[in-house]
Amino acid sequence: MHTDPHCLFCKIAAGQIPSRKVFEDDEVLAFHDIAPWAPVHILIVPKLHITSMVDVTAEHQALLGKMMVIGPRLMQDLGVTNGYRHVLNTGRDGRQEVQHLHLHVMGGPRPWAKG
Repeated sequence: MHTDPHCLFCKIAAGQIPSRKVFEDDEVLAFHDIAPWAPVHILIVPKLHITSMVDVTAEHQALLGKMMVIGPRLMQDLGVTNGYRHVLNTGRDGRQEVQHLHLHVMGGPRPWAKG
């Protein structure tokens, strides 16, 4: 599996940097965002280093589908029952801050501070 030794999310996925994990398997890791935009804000990241959606190919289809399927289950597990958002930022103009593909899943009572 390809990882980037300088990538923050690769280091988190490898256990080199601690996180508040909510899910992990061989392909993905989900953890609480350290700067949440909503009462419940998790990130779902592939363990495979993919820089952004620009680099996604047909071989990643199942992995991205898995990420989308995990989000609703985790929101339910975390007590979010009245709706949530999936957000995937791509590139600088898309406000992607960490250059490792990641899916934000945010929910909880409104108003949200930033969303």
